[in-house]
Amino acid sequence: MQSLIDVRRELHKIPELGFQEFKTQAFILDYLAKLPQERLELTTWKTGIVVKINGTNPTKTIGWRTDIDGLPVTEETGVDYSSVHPGHMHACGHDCHMTVALSLVAAFTTNPPVQNVIIYFQPAEEGPGGAEPMLNWIKEQRPDLLCDEIYALHIAPEYPVGTVATRPGLLFANTSELFIDLKGIGGHAAYPHHTRDMTIAAANLLLQLQTIVSRNIDPMNSVVITVGKMTAGTVQNVIADSARLEGTIRTLNAQSMQEVKRRIEAICGGIEVAFECSVSIDYGSMYYEVTNDEACANRLLTFAKAYAGATDFLCPAAMTGEDFGYFVKEIPGAMFWSGANCSYGLHQSKMNPDEALLSFNAEFVEAFIRSL
Repeated sequence: MQSLIDVRRELHKIPELGFQEFKTQAFILDYLAKLPQERLELTTWKTGIVVKINGTNPTKTIGWRTDIDGLPVTEETGVDYSSVHPGHMHACGHDCHMTVALSLVAAFTTNPPVQNVIIYFQPAEEGPGGAEPMLNWIKEQRPDLLCDEIYALHIAPEYPVGTVATRPGLLFANTSELFIDLKGIGGHAAYPHHTRDMTIAAANLLLQLQTIVSRNIDPMNSVVITVGKMTAGTVQNVIADSARLEGTIRTLNAQSMQEVKRRIEAICGGIEVAFECSVSIDYGSMYYEVTNDEACANRLLTFAKAYAGATDFLCPAAMTGEDFGYFVKEIPGAMFWSGANCSYGLHQSKMNPDEALLSFNAEFVEAFIRSL
């Protein structure tokens, strides 16, 4: 079999966007085909894969989830195994996540565990969201592929390799994309009174959106509204007939997300009246908060504390979004940050994790699952 580093580098070369992970799926299926098949059950769903390993004397089923998609980021690491797909990159570490998951399948098919184990190779974590539809399909069509408890990891560039950082309760926030389109009347810059200028409307909307956090949300309840991109106009002497704002919303609970969206819609309604234009809102992908089951998270931390080479760490909650939240909304489970020792952060074009994390996590997670 290929080494973990070779597997990770092959996957790193072929990042694909959500529900387009055709080469990635083919690579995983080819890898799995070379393993002992006696205890292996394999099912595909869209570009995802569900692998069940039957235990020797099971009393429950343990789940492990990995994400498999890449990001629309142009890679700038300079490594000789850089992405061969222009404009796409595994800048969030999903190549590492998949490699660990494949190592688990290899270990459990060679030396079967006591409990049943299901590995979920989930597509579209970065968008448009694969966890919720995958889980819905399993519940409706393949309930035999449901597990009793579920775990996952996410690499953390800021932590040293060997760090296992998690917490009981809220780990990651509710998130929603935000796309707002404004449509007015364009025209010559010399005749503004004949137009409905969407540059001005968008600028006002941008400023008003920031008042939601400062004036509509309890200051003890953290909320983030970020507009990362705003476009309007084509040339300096033409008044823009349209504008677009693109951003993200992050809240610590579902109720706050509802309130934020209510206020966005009210403000957009006011912009329509004030600037005599039309405004449409698209919330894009929406992810549910990751709330770790207390018992599952404590099991992880306790195991890490006793595991040679691991550093257990009770980390703070973060405004990060992760659609693993849909799994732990339905199934007791926990996710942890795994140290990746890199000076560049997640989603950055130069993010290149320390590959020592592969062997550490392969061995740590295998031992943890065998202990359950």
